[in-house]
Amino acid sequence: MDQDSSDEERTASAHHHPEKEAEVDRQKQDAIRAACHDADVSALQRLAEEEGGFLTDSLRQLAWPILLGLPAPRIDAAQDEPLPKSEHHVDGGSDSWKELPRHRDEDQVQLDVNRSFVYYPHDLSDCDLECRRSQLSALISHVLRVHPYLCYFQGYHDICQVLLLVLGPARAAPCVARLSVLRIRDFMLPNLGPTTAQLRLLPDILAAADPALRAHVATVEPFYALAGTLTMYAHNIEAYRDIARLFDALLAREPVFSLYVFAQIVIDRRDEILAIDEPDLLQVVLARVPSAGMDIDRLVARAAELFRRYPPETLPAWRRISRASALKTARDATHAAKQTLVEGAALFDKQAKELRWLDLRNSALSVAWAYRRPAKALGMAMAVGLVAFYMRRNPALLTTVMSLFSK
Repeated sequence: MDQDSSDEERTASAHHHPEKEAEVDRQKQDAIRAACHDADVSALQRLAEEEGGFLTDSLRQLAWPILLGLPAPRIDAAQDEPLPKSEHHVDGGSDSWKELPRHRDEDQVQLDVNRSFVYYPHDLSDCDLECRRSQLSALISHVLRVHPYLCYFQGYHDICQVLLLVLGPARAAPCVARLSVLRIRDFMLPNLGPTTAQLRLLPDILAAADPALRAHVATVEPFYALAGTLTMYAHNIEAYRDIARLFDALLAREPVFSLYVFAQIVIDRRDEILAIDEPDLLQVVLARVPSAGMDIDRLVARAAELFRRYPPETLPAWRRISRASALKTARDATHAAKQTLVEGAALFDKQAKELRWLDLRNSALSVAWAYRRPAKALGMAMAVGLVAFYMRRNPALLTTVMSLFSK
Protein backbone atom coordinates (compact mmCIF):
# COMPACT_ATOMS: atom_id res chain seq x y z
CA MET A 1 0.00 0.00 0.00
CA ASP A 2 1.42 3.40 -0.95
CA GLN A 3 1.65 6.47 1.31
CA ASP A 4 -1.36 8.23 -0.26
CA SER A 5 -3.62 5.22 0.26
CA SER A 6 -2.62 4.81 3.89
CA ASP A 7 -3.18 8.53 4.53
CA GLU A 8 -6.66 8.34 3.02
CA GLU A 9 -7.57 5.24 5.04
CA ARG A 10 -6.51 6.87 8.30
CA THR A 11 -8.60 9.95 7.49
CA ALA A 12 -11.63 7.86 6.55
CA SER A 13 -11.28 5.78 9.70
CA ALA A 14 -11.17 8.91 11.85
CA HIS A 15 -14.37 10.24 10.27
CA HIS A 16 -16.26 6.95 10.71
CA HIS A 17 -15.02 6.22 14.24
CA PRO A 18 -14.84 9.48 16.23
CA GLU A 19 -14.93 7.60 19.55
CA LYS A 20 -11.91 5.55 18.51
CA GLU A 21 -10.08 8.72 17.42
CA ALA A 22 -10.80 10.36 20.78
CA GLU A 23 -9.45 7.30 22.61
CA VAL A 24 -6.30 7.32 20.48
CA ASP A 25 -5.82 11.02 21.28
CA ARG A 26 -6.24 10.35 25.01
CA GLN A 27 -3.68 7.58 24.86
CA LYS A 28 -1.25 9.78 22.98
CA GLN A 29 -1.74 12.66 25.42
CA ASP A 30 -0.92 10.29 28.27
CA ALA A 31 2.18 9.14 26.39
CA ILE A 32 3.32 12.74 25.85
CA ARG A 33 2.84 13.58 29.53
CA ALA A 34 4.74 10.46 30.56
CA ALA A 35 7.62 11.32 28.22
CA CYS A 36 7.70 14.87 29.60
CA HIS A 37 7.63 13.60 33.18
CA ASP A 38 10.65 11.40 32.43
CA ALA A 39 12.31 14.04 30.21
CA ASP A 40 12.54 11.30 27.58
CA VAL A 41 13.77 13.19 24.51
CA SER A 42 13.79 10.10 22.29
CA ALA A 43 10.15 9.34 23.08
CA LEU A 44 9.17 12.96 22.45
CA GLN A 45 10.94 12.90 19.08
CA ARG A 46 8.94 9.85 18.06
CA LEU A 47 5.66 11.34 19.29
CA ALA A 48 6.35 14.62 17.47
CA GLU A 49 6.45 12.81 14.13
CA GLU A 50 3.25 10.87 14.71
CA GLU A 51 -0.11 12.15 13.51
CA GLY A 52 -1.05 15.41 15.23
CA GLY A 53 2.36 15.97 16.80
CA PHE A 54 1.90 17.11 20.40
CA LEU A 55 -1.80 17.74 19.77
CA THR A 56 -2.37 20.80 22.01
CA ASP A 57 -0.53 23.91 23.15
CA SER A 58 -0.75 22.80 26.78
CA LEU A 59 1.27 19.71 25.86
CA ARG A 60 3.65 21.75 23.72
CA GLN A 61 4.35 23.89 26.78
CA LEU A 62 5.66 20.74 28.42
CA ALA A 63 7.44 19.17 25.46
CA TRP A 64 9.15 22.03 23.62
CA PRO A 65 11.39 23.17 26.51
CA ILE A 66 12.60 19.59 27.01
CA LEU A 67 13.43 19.20 23.31
CA LEU A 68 15.44 22.41 23.53
CA GLY A 69 17.39 21.15 26.53
CA LEU A 70 15.64 22.95 29.37
CA PRO A 71 14.46 21.38 32.64
CA ALA A 72 11.11 19.65 32.37
CA PRO A 73 8.26 21.94 33.48
CA ARG A 74 5.88 20.62 36.12
CA ILE A 75 2.97 18.81 34.52
CA ASP A 76 0.48 21.01 36.37
CA ALA A 77 2.41 24.26 35.89
CA ALA A 78 0.51 27.24 34.52
CA GLN A 79 1.85 28.84 31.36
CA ASP A 80 3.18 31.98 32.99
CA GLU A 81 4.01 30.63 36.43
CA PRO A 82 7.35 32.06 37.65
CA LEU A 83 10.23 29.96 36.35
CA PRO A 84 12.58 27.95 38.57
CA LYS A 85 15.92 29.63 39.15
CA SER A 86 17.63 27.07 36.93
CA GLU A 87 15.53 28.22 33.97
CA HIS A 88 16.14 31.89 34.75
CA HIS A 89 19.85 31.16 34.88
CA VAL A 90 19.77 29.71 31.39
CA ASP A 91 18.99 33.13 29.98
CA GLY A 92 20.48 35.58 32.41
CA GLY A 93 17.65 36.35 34.80
CA SER A 94 14.04 37.46 34.46
CA ASP A 95 14.30 41.27 34.22
CA SER A 96 18.02 41.98 34.43
CA TRP A 97 18.22 42.05 30.63
CA LYS A 98 16.49 45.45 30.64
CA GLU A 99 19.58 46.96 32.25
CA LEU A 100 21.88 45.66 29.52
CA PRO A 101 22.98 47.85 26.57
CA ARG A 102 20.65 47.98 23.60
CA HIS A 103 21.46 45.54 20.85
CA ARG A 104 22.60 47.14 17.58
CA ASP A 105 19.66 45.59 15.68
CA GLU A 106 16.80 46.67 17.96
CA ASP A 107 15.57 49.38 15.60
CA GLN A 108 15.06 46.78 12.87
CA VAL A 109 13.44 44.47 15.41
CA GLN A 110 10.83 47.10 16.16
CA LEU A 111 10.09 47.67 12.49
CA ASP A 112 9.44 43.96 12.02
CA VAL A 113 7.44 43.61 15.23
CA ASN A 114 5.15 46.39 13.99
CA ARG A 115 4.20 44.03 11.14
CA SER A 116 3.66 40.96 13.31
CA PHE A 117 0.52 39.00 14.26
CA VAL A 118 -1.06 39.46 10.84
CA TYR A 119 -2.57 35.99 10.42
CA TYR A 120 -3.06 34.85 14.01
CA PRO A 121 -4.40 35.13 16.65
CA HIS A 122 -7.71 36.14 15.07
CA ASP A 123 -10.00 38.95 16.21
CA LEU A 124 -7.50 40.76 18.43
CA SER A 125 -8.56 44.19 19.62
CA ASP A 126 -6.15 47.05 19.00
CA CYS A 127 -5.24 46.96 22.69
CA ASP A 128 -4.57 43.21 22.63
CA LEU A 129 -2.54 43.51 19.44
CA GLU A 130 -0.39 46.22 20.98
CA CYS A 131 0.14 44.03 24.05
CA ARG A 132 1.20 41.06 21.92
CA ARG A 133 3.63 43.17 19.94
CA SER A 134 5.08 44.62 23.12
CA GLN A 135 5.64 41.10 24.45
CA LEU A 136 7.28 40.04 21.18
CA SER A 137 9.58 43.06 21.14
CA ALA A 138 10.59 42.38 24.74
CA LEU A 139 11.22 38.70 24.00
CA ILE A 140 13.52 39.40 21.06
CA SER A 141 15.34 42.25 22.81
CA HIS A 142 15.79 40.03 25.87
CA VAL A 143 17.55 37.31 23.89
CA LEU A 144 19.67 39.70 21.81
CA ARG A 145 20.85 41.73 24.79
CA VAL A 146 21.82 38.66 26.80
CA HIS A 147 23.57 37.21 23.74
CA PRO A 148 24.80 40.36 21.95
CA TYR A 149 27.01 38.48 19.49
CA LEU A 150 23.89 37.19 17.71
CA CYS A 151 22.90 39.06 14.56
CA TYR A 152 19.19 39.61 14.05
CA PHE A 153 17.72 38.64 10.69
CA GLN A 154 14.39 39.60 9.18
CA GLY A 155 12.06 36.68 9.79
CA TYR A 156 13.45 35.89 13.23
CA HIS A 157 10.41 37.65 14.66
CA ASP A 158 8.19 35.14 12.84
CA ILE A 159 9.87 32.27 14.69
CA CYS A 160 9.71 34.08 18.02
CA GLN A 161 6.04 34.88 17.48
CA VAL A 162 5.17 31.17 17.36
CA LEU A 163 7.12 30.35 20.51
CA LEU A 164 5.59 33.32 22.31
CA LEU A 165 2.04 32.27 21.47
CA VAL A 166 2.59 28.65 22.46
CA LEU A 167 4.76 29.08 25.55
CA GLY A 168 3.81 32.49 26.90
CA PRO A 169 6.18 35.37 27.70
CA ALA A 170 7.92 33.86 30.74
CA ARG A 171 8.81 30.50 29.23
CA ALA A 172 9.57 31.67 25.71
CA ALA A 173 12.82 33.56 26.41
CA PRO A 174 15.00 30.63 27.54
CA CYS A 175 13.61 28.49 24.71
CA VAL A 176 14.28 31.16 22.09
CA ALA A 177 17.80 31.62 23.47
CA ARG A 178 18.66 27.95 23.14
CA LEU A 179 17.02 27.69 19.73
CA SER A 180 19.01 30.72 18.52
CA VAL A 181 22.41 29.74 19.88
CA LEU A 182 22.29 25.98 19.36
CA ARG A 183 19.86 25.26 16.50
CA ILE A 184 19.58 28.24 14.11
CA ARG A 185 22.97 29.78 14.92
CA ASP A 186 24.06 29.71 11.26
CA PHE A 187 21.33 32.24 10.42
CA MET A 188 22.53 34.67 13.12
CA LEU A 189 26.13 35.05 11.98
CA PRO A 190 27.51 38.29 10.49
CA ASN A 191 26.82 37.23 6.88
CA LEU A 192 24.76 34.76 4.89
CA GLY A 193 27.65 32.48 3.94
CA PRO A 194 26.64 29.58 6.24
CA THR A 195 22.99 30.02 5.27
CA THR A 196 23.91 29.79 1.59
CA ALA A 197 25.97 26.67 2.30
CA GLN A 198 22.89 25.08 3.85
CA LEU A 199 20.78 25.86 0.80
CA ARG A 200 23.31 24.03 -1.41
CA LEU A 201 22.12 20.80 0.20
CA LEU A 202 18.67 21.19 -1.34
CA PRO A 203 19.67 20.44 -4.96
CA ASP A 204 21.52 17.37 -3.71
CA ILE A 205 18.41 16.07 -1.94
CA LEU A 206 16.34 16.62 -5.07
CA ALA A 207 18.98 14.97 -7.25
CA ALA A 208 18.96 11.88 -5.06
CA ALA A 209 15.18 11.66 -4.73
CA ASP A 210 14.04 12.81 -8.19
CA PRO A 211 16.81 13.32 -10.78
CA ALA A 212 14.39 14.49 -13.49
CA LEU A 213 12.92 17.17 -11.24
CA ARG A 214 16.39 18.27 -10.17
CA ALA A 215 17.48 18.56 -13.81
CA HIS A 216 14.42 20.68 -14.59
CA VAL A 217 15.22 23.23 -11.86
CA ALA A 218 19.00 23.08 -12.35
CA THR A 219 19.13 26.61 -13.81
CA VAL A 220 17.57 28.09 -10.66
CA GLU A 221 19.75 28.78 -7.63
CA PRO A 222 18.33 27.30 -4.39
CA PHE A 223 17.76 30.73 -2.87
CA TYR A 224 14.07 30.12 -3.48
CA ALA A 225 14.12 28.12 -0.22
CA LEU A 226 15.56 30.97 1.83
CA ALA A 227 12.37 32.45 3.30
CA GLY A 228 10.94 29.07 4.24
CA THR A 229 14.00 27.53 5.85
CA LEU A 230 15.25 30.77 7.43
CA THR A 231 11.99 31.29 9.34
CA MET A 232 11.17 27.62 10.02
CA TYR A 233 8.20 28.23 7.67
CA ALA A 234 6.61 30.67 10.12
CA HIS A 235 6.73 33.38 7.44
CA ASN A 236 4.87 31.21 4.94
CA ILE A 237 2.26 29.17 6.81
CA GLU A 238 -0.71 31.30 7.78
CA ALA A 239 -2.69 28.84 9.92
CA TYR A 240 -1.64 28.80 13.57
CA ARG A 241 -2.59 25.15 14.02
CA ASP A 242 -0.43 24.14 11.06
CA ILE A 243 2.68 26.08 12.05
CA ALA A 244 2.48 24.88 15.66
CA ARG A 245 2.19 21.31 14.40
CA LEU A 246 5.17 21.75 12.08
CA PHE A 247 7.23 23.25 14.91
CA ASP A 248 6.63 20.03 16.87
CA ALA A 249 8.63 18.16 14.25
CA LEU A 250 11.23 20.87 13.57
CA LEU A 251 12.08 21.22 17.27
CA ALA A 252 12.19 17.45 17.72
CA ARG A 253 14.45 16.81 14.73
CA GLU A 254 17.95 17.97 13.82
CA PRO A 255 18.17 21.41 12.14
CA VAL A 256 18.97 19.95 8.70
CA PHE A 257 15.54 18.29 8.67
CA SER A 258 14.05 21.66 7.67
CA LEU A 259 15.74 21.33 4.25
CA TYR A 260 14.18 17.92 3.74
CA VAL A 261 10.80 19.47 4.49
CA PHE A 262 11.36 22.02 1.73
CA ALA A 263 12.57 19.34 -0.65
CA GLN A 264 9.40 17.36 0.02
CA ILE A 265 7.26 20.44 -0.63
CA VAL A 266 8.97 20.79 -4.03
CA ILE A 267 8.53 17.09 -4.80
CA ASP A 268 4.85 17.25 -3.87
CA ARG A 269 4.42 20.00 -6.50
CA ARG A 270 6.33 18.04 -9.14
CA ASP A 271 3.73 18.21 -11.92
CA GLU A 272 3.19 21.95 -11.48
CA ILE A 273 6.93 22.63 -11.56
CA LEU A 274 7.68 20.41 -14.56
CA ALA A 275 5.02 22.27 -16.54
CA ILE A 276 7.01 25.54 -16.22
CA ASP A 277 9.95 26.21 -18.54
CA GLU A 278 10.61 29.91 -17.96
CA PRO A 279 13.41 30.29 -15.35
CA ASP A 280 12.08 33.54 -13.84
CA LEU A 281 8.62 32.08 -13.34
CA LEU A 282 10.14 28.86 -12.02
CA GLN A 283 12.01 30.85 -9.37
CA VAL A 284 8.76 32.46 -8.20
CA VAL A 285 6.84 29.19 -8.11
CA LEU A 286 9.58 27.32 -6.27
CA ALA A 287 9.76 30.02 -3.61
CA ARG A 288 6.03 29.85 -2.93
CA VAL A 289 5.33 27.57 0.02
CA PRO A 290 1.59 26.80 0.13
CA SER A 291 0.26 29.01 2.93
CA ALA A 292 -2.82 26.91 3.58
CA GLY A 293 -4.26 23.52 2.78
CA MET A 294 -1.10 21.50 3.35
CA ASP A 295 -1.42 18.21 5.19
CA ILE A 296 1.33 18.80 7.75
CA ASP A 297 1.22 15.26 9.14
CA ARG A 298 1.75 13.87 5.65
CA LEU A 299 4.49 16.41 4.92
CA VAL A 300 6.38 15.51 8.11
CA ALA A 301 6.06 11.77 7.48
CA ARG A 302 7.29 12.03 3.89
CA ALA A 303 10.14 14.38 4.79
CA ALA A 304 11.22 11.92 7.50
CA GLU A 305 11.23 9.11 4.93
CA LEU A 306 13.23 11.31 2.53
CA PHE A 307 15.74 11.93 5.32
CA ARG A 308 15.97 8.20 6.10
CA ARG A 309 16.65 7.31 2.46
CA TYR A 310 19.11 10.12 1.75
CA PRO A 311 20.78 11.23 5.01
CA PRO A 312 22.88 14.42 4.86
CA GLU A 313 26.17 12.53 5.01
CA THR A 314 25.40 11.10 1.55
CA LEU A 315 25.00 14.55 -0.03
CA PRO A 316 28.03 16.05 -1.84
CA ALA A 317 27.44 19.54 -0.40
CA TRP A 318 27.54 18.19 3.17
CA ARG A 319 31.34 18.08 2.99
CA ARG A 320 31.39 21.83 2.50
CA ILE A 321 29.40 22.52 5.66
CA SER A 322 31.60 23.87 8.47
CA ARG A 323 32.24 21.53 11.38
CA ALA A 324 31.10 24.37 13.64
CA SER A 325 27.79 24.72 11.77
CA ALA A 326 24.65 23.99 13.76
CA LEU A 327 23.80 21.45 11.07
CA LYS A 328 26.71 19.32 12.27
CA THR A 329 26.98 20.22 15.96
CA ALA A 330 23.25 19.50 16.36
CA ARG A 331 23.22 16.57 13.93
CA ASP A 332 22.06 14.42 16.85
CA ALA A 333 19.10 16.29 18.33
CA THR A 334 19.36 14.36 21.60
CA HIS A 335 22.99 15.43 21.98
CA ALA A 336 22.11 19.00 21.02
CA ALA A 337 19.61 19.14 23.89
CA LYS A 338 22.55 18.60 26.28
CA GLN A 339 24.73 21.35 24.85
CA THR A 340 25.20 24.55 26.84
CA LEU A 341 24.84 28.13 25.71
CA VAL A 342 28.53 28.62 26.51
CA GLU A 343 29.39 25.86 24.04
CA GLY A 344 27.09 27.46 21.49
CA ALA A 345 28.79 30.83 21.92
CA ALA A 346 32.20 29.22 21.37
CA LEU A 347 30.95 27.58 18.18
CA PHE A 348 29.53 30.92 17.02
CA ASP A 349 32.94 32.52 17.56
CA LYS A 350 34.63 29.73 15.61
CA GLN A 351 32.24 30.18 12.70
CA ALA A 352 32.68 33.95 12.78
CA LYS A 353 36.47 33.53 12.58
CA GLU A 354 36.06 31.17 9.62
CA LEU A 355 33.92 33.78 7.87
CA ARG A 356 36.50 36.52 8.48
CA TRP A 357 39.24 34.30 7.04
CA LEU A 358 37.11 33.52 3.99
CA ASP A 359 36.42 37.23 3.49
CA LEU A 360 40.15 37.98 3.59
CA ARG A 361 40.90 35.16 1.16
CA ASN A 362 38.18 36.26 -1.24
CA SER A 363 39.39 39.87 -1.06
CA ALA A 364 42.92 38.76 -1.88
CA LEU A 365 41.68 36.69 -4.82
CA SER A 366 39.63 39.63 -6.09
CA VAL A 367 42.65 41.92 -5.99
CA ALA A 368 44.79 39.31 -7.74
CA TRP A 369 42.15 38.89 -10.45
CA ALA A 370 41.78 42.64 -10.94
CA TYR A 371 45.53 43.01 -11.47
CA ARG A 372 46.02 39.74 -13.32
CA ARG A 373 47.49 41.36 -16.52
CA PRO A 374 50.00 43.64 -14.79
CA ALA A 375 50.85 40.73 -12.52
CA LYS A 376 51.38 38.47 -15.53
CA ALA A 377 53.70 41.05 -17.13
CA LEU A 378 55.58 41.51 -13.89
CA GLY A 379 55.89 37.76 -13.50
CA MET A 380 57.28 37.41 -17.04
CA ALA A 381 59.78 40.20 -16.41
CA MET A 382 60.92 38.53 -13.21
CA ALA A 383 61.22 35.19 -15.00
CA VAL A 384 63.34 36.73 -17.80
CA GLY A 385 65.51 38.44 -15.22
CA LEU A 386 66.07 35.20 -13.34
CA VAL A 387 66.96 33.33 -16.55
CA ALA A 388 69.35 36.12 -17.57
CA PHE A 389 71.00 36.07 -14.17
CA TYR A 390 71.35 32.28 -14.31
CA MET A 391 72.83 32.36 -17.84
CA ARG A 392 75.23 35.07 -16.77
CA ARG A 393 76.45 32.77 -14.02
CA ASN A 394 76.50 29.78 -16.44
CA PRO A 395 77.89 30.83 -19.88
CA ALA A 396 77.93 27.22 -21.10
CA LEU A 397 74.09 27.19 -20.99
CA LEU A 398 73.95 30.30 -23.19
CA THR A 399 76.29 28.65 -25.74
CA THR A 400 74.08 25.55 -25.85
CA VAL A 401 70.88 27.57 -26.39
CA MET A 402 72.42 29.67 -29.16
CA SER A 403 73.63 26.55 -30.94
CA LEU A 404 70.03 25.29 -31.11
CA PHE A 405 68.91 28.39 -33.02
CA SER A 406 71.90 28.30 -35.38
CA LYS A 407 71.01 24.85 -36.77
